[in-house]
Amino acid sequence: MKLLTKLTTITLLLVLLTSFVLPAQGQSITLRYANWNVGTEEENNIQRQLVAAYVEANPNVTIEFVDMSGDGRWDEKLTNMAARGELPDVWMADVTPYYIQSGWAANLNDLVAEDADWQNVPAALQEAVTYSGNVLALPTAQFVMGYWVNQDLFEAANLDAPAYGVSVEDFFAATGALNNVQQGVLGLNEMEPILGWYPSTQNSALGWFGFDGTHMNYNSDAFRAAVATAIEMLPQTWQGLSEEQRAAFTSQGPWELFLNQEVGAQWDGGWVVPGYVQNATFNWDFVGIPGGNQAMVADLLVISATTADLQAAYDFAKWMSFSSEGYAREAALALAAGAVPTRMPVSISSETIDLYMSFMGDRPGLRMALENLDNSLIESLAKIVPGYVNARWEGRPGIDIGENTDVNLGFIFGNIASGQFEYSNLAAQLEEFANAQLDEARAQLP
Repeated sequence: MKLLTKLTTITLLLVLLTSFVLPAQGQSITLRYANWNVGTEEENNIQRQLVAAYVEANPNVTIEFVDMSGDGRWDEKLTNMAARGELPDVWMADVTPYYIQSGWAANLNDLVAEDADWQNVPAALQEAVTYSGNVLALPTAQFVMGYWVNQDLFEAANLDAPAYGVSVEDFFAATGALNNVQQGVLGLNEMEPILGWYPSTQNSALGWFGFDGTHMNYNSDAFRAAVATAIEMLPQTWQGLSEEQRAAFTSQGPWELFLNQEVGAQWDGGWVVPGYVQNATFNWDFVGIPGGNQAMVADLLVISATTADLQAAYDFAKWMSFSSEGYAREAALALAAGAVPTRMPVSISSETIDLYMSFMGDRPGLRMALENLDNSLIESLAKIVPGYVNARWEGRPGIDIGENTDVNLGFIFGNIASGQFEYSNLAAQLEEFANAQLDEARAQLP
């Protein structure tokens, strides 16, 4: 009740803004919409309510939800629809390069050029959906990703809790000092995320997992250092515990450690925030990536190149994605449900940050991250970079590891601390193979 009282004034003010959405003019329009976040008609979740709010403001527009149930992956279903000439007008993107290669994605350059909300979309997100100078998708959600800290655990141990902007050295020093396996407390929840963020702290030209915008840098000094650091930190993580040591913990896996107050720094994405707000019984905040940055996970919408009314499709897709007015309505719907918005604003301004943070309480690190998104590391590379899936997980460079023959890259990176191989002996081969995958896939784009 206190939360509802605190937020009523600001939310009502922002809801009033949505009344200025002008109904689309002209003949009746039907837009077909496919997304995996709309639940069922009976559930009527907030995303469906947001669609209903758009239709209410635009009475000549009908939104038809496309049934995406049944067998097959998301992209297989879209492929079958395209073959029948039945692509949705707007859909959630899984692998955007595939849609571009297939000629399905509309060019949105003219529509975003004069859009005030688009100017407030973080540069990292704008770049993520721009191919050869053309905007071919819209970010519909963004979640900061990084370390979340239990401030009370550090205080109880007479330690300063890491804060946003902490150096890499001080961050690891703090988590190492807190780590006490016998007492059921870990410094870090998992080891593998270090491979993703650490290279960027050693070489500013590198993004997530050593990607530089064109190639992977698996054989670089920065990535080799990430591997060495991850292995060094293993004893502070859930993966470094023996079965006997895990008996000292209440948690049954690394995903439970934070809310059980059994880890000082938890790597996770912003989708955890509603759970933390509602369930955490301790003081917490966002640290992000040591050094003052964060990774970013993005969901994307694509508008069909064959839609009958591109302007109408864009207006609706914007409402569901980066519209500041749409986000205000979504926040109001969450408030009415006694919930916390499940996504962070995409169009970033002092107003949208204040609105989101009004649900959070005092989290200065999280606010600082939202004010510093332009240079974020895009983690969602599989959705936007041609060939990344093979260059990171599925590709097989012709390597045998023990009894495991012809393993893929996902297996190799998932077992770097197993002692079965020396990463330095494989690094050059992995980099050459991965970059060949990226070059080949990029060459297939129109």
